[in-house]
Amino acid sequence: MDYNQEQKQDRKTLLWAALAVLLLLNLVLVYFIYHEKQENNLKDDIITAKTEEVLFTKTKLDSISAQLDIRIAEIQQLGGSVDSLVALKAQLERDKQDLKNVNKFATADYNKKIKSYEAVLNQKDSEIAQLRQELGIATSKNQQLSDQVSGLESERSKLNDSVSNYSAANRELSEKVNLASALRAENLTVNAVSSKGKERDGGKYKAKRIDRLKVNFKLAENAVAKQNEKEIYLRILDPDGAVLSDMATGSGSFMFNGREVIYSSKQTVSFNNTGQNVDIFYGRGGISMKEGKYAIEVYSEGFKIGQGDFTVK
Repeated sequence: MDYNQEQKQDRKTLLWAALAVLLLLNLVLVYFIYHEKQENNLKDDIITAKTEEVLFTKTKLDSISAQLDIRIAEIQQLGGSVDSLVALKAQLERDKQDLKNVNKFATADYNKKIKSYEAVLNQKDSEIAQLRQELGIATSKNQQLSDQVSGLESERSKLNDSVSNYSAANRELSEKVNLASALRAENLTVNAVSSKGKERDGGKYKAKRIDRLKVNFKLAENAVAKQNEKEIYLRILDPDGAVLSDMATGSGSFMFNGREVIYSSKQTVSFNNTGQNVDIFYGRGGISMKEGKYAIEVYSEGFKIGQGDFTVK
């Protein structure tokens, strides 16, 4: 009986010892957790402070960069050299890029760089003031030359106006001469020619009796027109306004008023200013001609020089 009680007492002792060990372990664990939390909080505070320093430094560098741009633009306008400032601006941009690596950021180093940049800005302000003064002296010396140049510009402007007026008058005269030199097709008639060569006149013809059309007109005398070979284009339009044409028998196109125009037939005429007669033929090539009124148009050298009509019944 005493032995059993002794065993129970030993078990209780071991249990309390185990509980004591567990309690001690929990206390140690709590201590380490608390200590780690404190360290993490401290690290967070350091990171936050460093981030704020980086942001402040970046803001300062951005401000200096903007000031450099202003100095560069002003010195260029005053005619000074900006090579050193451009190189300094490039270095500043590299410093701004290095800020992205927060772990390598050192406040002291960047404070030195910022002071260096600010010193350069102050130095350039002195140079700008000197350039302004020199420019003012140069401006006063060149004022008389500027006045003389202005006078020359005024004379040149008047001369340009005179030349422009002369050119406009010359163009107008050229247009009038060009218009006056245009040929005129007078007394235009249209005859029907049968397959046997028999001609019919009068302006009204049966379709079955038309193998070819003969257009005759007189080129009016014109002393202004050049006496040379003239290309004369004939256009025959059916009652619907379509141009009669057959590329296989001599039809084609020419330019008129900036666009391509189809012609029925053409002929080269040696203009001699004698009121000469001109005949131009068009063969219908076996195509039946519809009934109605046909229009005739004659062109040469960019002008419409005559017109007429005939009727198919």
